[in-house]
Amino acid sequence: MKKIYLDHAATTPIDERVKEVMLETLNTFGNPSSIHGFGQDARNTIEQSRKTIADFLGAKPSEIIFTSGGSESDNLAIKGVVDSFCRAEGGRRKVDGITPHIITSQFEHHAVLNTVKELEKKGMIEASYIKPTAEGIIEVKDIVSEIRENTVLVSIMYVNNEIGTVQPIREIGKEIAKINDGRNPNYPKILFHTDAVQAAEYFFMKVDYLMADLLTMTAHKIYGLKGTGLLYVRQGTKILSEITGGEQEFKKRAGTENTVGIAAFAKAVELITLEQKDAERDNTIKSLVLSNESKRLIVLRDYFVKNILTNISDTELNGDELFRSPANVNISFLNAEGESILLNLDMLGIAASSGSACTSGALEPSHVLLSIGKPHAKAHGSIRFTFGRETTKEDIDKVLKVLPGIIEKLRAMAPKLN
Repeated sequence: MKKIYLDHAATTPIDERVKEVMLETLNTFGNPSSIHGFGQDARNTIEQSRKTIADFLGAKPSEIIFTSGGSESDNLAIKGVVDSFCRAEGGRRKVDGITPHIITSQFEHHAVLNTVKELEKKGMIEASYIKPTAEGIIEVKDIVSEIRENTVLVSIMYVNNEIGTVQPIREIGKEIAKINDGRNPNYPKILFHTDAVQAAEYFFMKVDYLMADLLTMTAHKIYGLKGTGLLYVRQGTKILSEITGGEQEFKKRAGTENTVGIAAFAKAVELITLEQKDAERDNTIKSLVLSNESKRLIVLRDYFVKNILTNISDTELNGDELFRSPANVNISFLNAEGESILLNLDMLGIAASSGSACTSGALEPSHVLLSIGKPHAKAHGSIRFTFGRETTKEDIDKVLKVLPGIIEKLRAMAPKLN
């Protein structure tokens, strides 16, 4: 039985071309901080990789900080900015009596959301949590209305990891820049961070276009190796290291670099660059790169959605139909429990998810779906299908063939919900 993997938003398989680079780099074992030849070979590999990724983002190599992944990068962005603002003389947590204020959304990845809540609980920050629309979009005006004199950071994800909706990052960045230009010089500059973990393969990532001061990426969402990520930090942005020790990564992230993971990361980015070469940008979703792969997945996605909504009653697509990732389908099945659907699919060799992989073991309904106004019954019965490079129409047809029977069986066993 051929297994079907439809959980690419959780992690992607390692591309064979990336594996080749990993195997080659395994022999580059020296410590990149050592001055001997072995160490310098590793250092050269890292710096070449840094340049490849910097070019992809339209950034300077010195603005790329390698980390262990998206969660660390998000933590570094948020805590690093707060600590930089707060760590005044004597280690005081407030500067001139000002408590920093952060704006984020209610449906961020938990690496952002829980970090902000932790700092808020400790009394280190004030926080505003923007509610998305019912379609899963953050409106720029809602962010603007929350900006205060003490606002130091806005953090909004580029593409939502559960429902795949695309946020107006460039428009948010432009508005923040406009506010900064007319801002009282006694007020702190507002920095803009975006978690772009789910965006890199399909959306325009140039940081100047997005007007981002900080941007998070991770390798294992783009066919690279787990345990490697990055934080882009615009030159001049003040941020303190959250991992102390050595002076690696421009003194912003201590620890011996993962040479193999970084080289693999660069190769994964290089493959995206080749795929997107000469591709157009969608006229409606201006940040969507219409590569051949994006076009292919959009056709599969829309075919999948249409068939589910047509052939299975009491189903809803979660998130905007148009402004979403080419690879994401999130469906609520009323009167069918999400975990039970997943188990039945898994027994047939089909992998999907009931939400973010980081929280899929929780019994609570998705915070993302609750934030867009879905009742508990629909949130509990939601499944996320996310496609990838190896996903075929035959795979989709197999799921469409077995899914109605699974839902019918589970509904027959379950109490009716409204």
